Amino acid sequence: MALKGINAYRQGNIKQDVASADPHRLTLMLMQGALDRIAYAKGAMERKDYVGKADYISKASAILIHLRDTLDLDIGGDTAENMFALYDYMTERLSDAHVKNDLNILDEVSSLLAPIRDAWLQIPEDAKQEAFEAQRQRRQAV
Repeated sequence: MALKGINAYRQGNIKQDVASADPHRLTLMLMQGALDRIAYAKGAMERKDYVGKADYISKASAILIHLRDTLDLDIGGDTAENMFALYDYMTERLSDAHVKNDLNILDEVSSLLAPIRDAWLQIPEDAKQEAFEAQRQRRQAV
């Protein structure tokens, strides 16, 4: 019973965080969410909880697909194209991990995503604001 209350509290906090987050923070939350789901999938795989494993891998894949599909390939150039390919690769590897029940593949995907998340954390505040403002101006021009 206490877990229901804790989970409801967490859900409320997550919804509040999302509602007040800027695009940079939302992307960071998505990356962390994917890493968390991969870790949960790993635990489910170790426990032979195949339903849980499938659910967590599916959620992690959905997050990676969303991150991939929100890349602006026109503005991002080679970097965006490389990120697109990397997100695509990670999604394929999650599928492989699911089919093969392979913990090492889950570790591989985490080891690819974690440095991206870590680099995202290092972006200076003024660069975030500059990018956000440029994006806002592009939207107004359309």
